[in-house]
Amino acid sequence: MEMSSSMNNHSSLGENLRNGSSNLSYESTCRIQDGFLMETLPVMYSVIAIIGFVSNLLALWVFSFGSLKTNSITVYLKHLAIADLLLSLCLPFRVAYQKHSGPPALCKMVGMIFYITMYVSILLLSLISLDRYFKIIKPLKQFRIHTTSFSLVMSIVVWVFCFITMLCFLLDTNKSGPCDHKCFHFKYRTTSGGILNMLVVIFFFLLLFFFLFSYGKISLRLHAVSLKKTQQRSKRMSTRIVIKTFVVLVVFIVCFVPYHVVRIPYILAQMRIISEQNSQVLHLANELVLCISTLNCCFDPVIFFFLSSSFKRSLLDATLRKLKWVSQKNNQRVLYVK
Repeated sequence: MEMSSSMNNHSSLGENLRNGSSNLSYESTCRIQDGFLMETLPVMYSVIAIIGFVSNLLALWVFSFGSLKTNSITVYLKHLAIADLLLSLCLPFRVAYQKHSGPPALCKMVGMIFYITMYVSILLLSLISLDRYFKIIKPLKQFRIHTTSFSLVMSIVVWVFCFITMLCFLLDTNKSGPCDHKCFHFKYRTTSGGILNMLVVIFFFLLLFFFLFSYGKISLRLHAVSLKKTQQRSKRMSTRIVIKTFVVLVVFIVCFVPYHVVRIPYILAQMRIISEQNSQVLHLANELVLCISTLNCCFDPVIFFFLSSSFKRSLLDATLRKLKWVSQKNNQRVLYVK
């Protein structure tokens, strides 16, 4: 009897250990999956990376070697092109690590550069809008913001500010969770990390409020000016001014507003304030709007084209010179064959 009871005790103990280990392995499994995004995001990021890299490399070439008139706007646009080029270089890593885990240090570095470039773009677009605001609302006054030296200093300040802010996020360790081994994935956050992220979201919505306020006043100003103009040529010029002015607002809203709207419940889920049952849906939504935000590196060259007349002329001149050179080469080949 004693032997049989002892054997029963050992067997029950072994069963409990096996159950405990199976429960532990189950709990340590990452339950938040990418689903259909596993195949979709790599394709989308690849296309965006190629378009963003080529267009912004071309833009930097024009800014560096073209016959551009340097002013406050072109300084901001040049730094915007640098940020977009760096962002496009980050995207291949997101493609590579969508299905496979990468080195944690590399994941953190790529993620850091990714978000630095995103918020550098947001702040530079805000500075461009502020510049346009003063030029349209107070056209006869000269402000320091319109000088190239001020815009250069502000661009450097933006880069340093975003870099230091991202360092704070890097130093703040996440709560350990079952998805920690995955790059660019849902991770639980400490209270301090969640508060830092929420402050960034609040800061973005303050910038959005500034955008809406300033462009509202710009709209009223342009409408008042258009009422005074009766000539068809003047009306066409007013239309061009409207397009040049509001293209920045459209890019800002389309690329960045959806991401920051989703960020609010997403951060709350990371802090375990929102039920874990919603984490899967929020993860998918966050990944989709994050991908939409990267479209910024494709849309910004459109801003360069509309906002800077000298950029447009330099790009067209460079294109014509290239076409002329190709035509001369083809003519030489034809003569050589003859």
